Amino acid sequence: MSGEAPRAGRHDDLVIALTYYAPYVSGLTNMARDLAEGLAARGRSVTVVTSRYEPSLPREEEINGVRVLRAPVLARLGRGVLSPQLVRLARATMSRAKVAALQLPMLEAGAIAAGLRTPLVSTYHCDVTLPPGLINAAQRLVVDASNRFALRSSAAVGVTSEDYARHSRMWLAIEPSMTIVAPPCPAPPPGEPTYRETDGLHVGFLGRIVREKGLEYLVRGFRAVPDSDARLLIGGDFTHVAGGSVVEQVRSAIGDDPRIQLLGFVPEERIGDFYASLDVFTLPSVNAFEAFGIVQAVAMLGGVPVISSDLPGVRQPVMQTGFGVLVPPADPAAITRALLDLQANPPDRVAGAQRAQRAFSVPEVLDAYEIVLDKAAHQVRTSR
Repeated sequence: MSGEAPRAGRHDDLVIALTYYAPYVSGLTNMARDLAEGLAARGRSVTVVTSRYEPSLPREEEINGVRVLRAPVLARLGRGVLSPQLVRLARATMSRAKVAALQLPMLEAGAIAAGLRTPLVSTYHCDVTLPPGLINAAQRLVVDASNRFALRSSAAVGVTSEDYARHSRMWLAIEPSMTIVAPPCPAPPPGEPTYRETDGLHVGFLGRIVREKGLEYLVRGFRAVPDSDARLLIGGDFTHVAGGSVVEQVRSAIGDDPRIQLLGFVPEERIGDFYASLDVFTLPSVNAFEAFGIVQAVAMLGGVPVISSDLPGVRQPVMQTGFGVLVPPADPAAITRALLDLQANPPDRVAGAQRAQRAFSVPEVLDAYEIVLDKAAHQVRTSR
């Protein structure tokens, strides 16, 4: 497989293009993976076109029934990559599909969408946020313009919540074709509490160790909890993170507190054990880069209440289920109060998990997404 053209003769039901795909781990990639694999399990032929962000990855492989094509990367740009062949490969593969799908934000989105005859469905996850600076500001403007064009070229635009979409810079492009599709959130597998060390409050975080997660505030909030038997377990990759991690800042915030552990990447086979070890899960995001936070919904499905930041989109799982507490972003004192409240008044874990199941059921999400795809497949896309 050269990376320039799809396999001759193959006609897919769906071709999805995005910057990063498995084995990369993030909320966006996980949602794309779960949709792709879920639809493939239902008998649909699905191809994913993505970047070969690690040279060791194969150019073509099949993962759980999904064909994955990877285009070579020319250079890295912050969290993104520069891959001219990704545009060519995506357009060629999509031209033979019933429906094309983009997972946004994506630098190449506009170039892929331009003149595409295949009906297009775009899922807009979140706005790009970058540190201050002229180069980053220019990069954000380019990515925004590319995404805006793709959104306006789409037969349907999926968002995880109207709450986030209305606060997005892309709202005017999203609103005309908006449809709400919650992320598919599989419950964590059963596990044993092997990460527990004491009978004290065990608090967890799982995700990329990056600035927007607000981990320094979580650490400071936890350190104010007086219980010497309490533990904070921070799981997540900090060695292969697009745009770089903030692990050193987190280590500085931890200081000499022996109750806090940086676990690193938690392998799939231990995810169930991780959630089974927790009394509280936390998602202390500090800006709107996080549009939903699938990981907190997964925690709820495992019967673990959540402390989450009161931000557009991020607050939706707690608001929809009532299974947790919302706190202002970047507020360690509020995190401390929420932790102590949940320790003193733990919610009913079984009832919370049941409410989460009704809100985030994978079959229901796949049903809704199939309706969107089938409707798009029968539409003649026109430029807006």
